[in-house]
Amino acid sequence: MFMEKWVQNLVTHLSERLGSFSRKCIYSILSAGPLPRHIAFIMDGNRRYAKKQNLEEGAGGHRVGFLSLMNMLGYCYELEVKYVTIYAFSIENFKRRPEEVQSTMQLIQEKIEGLMEKESIVNRYGVRVHFIGNLNLLSEPVILAAKRAMDASKSNSKAVLSICIAYTSTDEIVHAIEETCEEKRDDLRILENSSAGSGLEESLVGVRDIEEHMYMKVAPDPDIIIRTSGETRLSNFLLWQSASALLYSPRVLWPEIGFRHLLQAVLDFQRNFSYLENKQKQV
Repeated sequence: MFMEKWVQNLVTHLSERLGSFSRKCIYSILSAGPLPRHIAFIMDGNRRYAKKQNLEEGAGGHRVGFLSLMNMLGYCYELEVKYVTIYAFSIENFKRRPEEVQSTMQLIQEKIEGLMEKESIVNRYGVRVHFIGNLNLLSEPVILAAKRAMDASKSNSKAVLSICIAYTSTDEIVHAIEETCEEKRDDLRILENSSAGSGLEESLVGVRDIEEHMYMKVAPDPDIIIRTSGETRLSNFLLWQSASALLYSPRVLWPEIGFRHLLQAVLDFQRNFSYLENKQKQV
């Protein structure tokens, strides 16, 4: 029994070393072309995967999906993608069955706390963590766990992980406009009482003012958005920031995503780089 376990561990170790070496060779080839600074993920298909595999309804698929997330983050940071953003939980998801929401929140809290462990991917790659969204909608234990994770990682500077939770893009935009108007309130009041000509109100509040109050101001606009399950909808995710992003939609469910899908997305980005760059200049 001991020898059998030793052989299994040896095979696993050799397989991991071979996989790591192979990826390094691929990264070296990819680095000859433009590389994305920011990749965002819409992790679609956890519930369908759970149903397909007869797993526990609710958090079953999400647990397997979390393992896929850790692998994908590792690949991105090995490729030196500095910014990664994930769509973890939409405001719309609160409309799901209460027991499903509760089990998902418990899993999220558990995994957030895991980010602070010494051997976590956050510490291994020097990642700073941001939680993005209307955090007031979350339960107090999840909020406290998120704050602890952000505080614990605030000195990390090699990479940035933005976790969108209790998030929708429309909520982000409304929040940014409200904060901008609040900031400019005195200027607007002076303008209203002055005899200045019409049209100055528009110049007082500009795009940059609104962007300064976006939740996602912590990262540049994404270069690539990957959504699994073959879906091509953004589902209210980074609508403001995605005008020049490449959308890649592999048909696999999120727990089934692998290195080859990331590789395909980066190759598509490199093939379309000139077009995307021109589009970005026009925005």
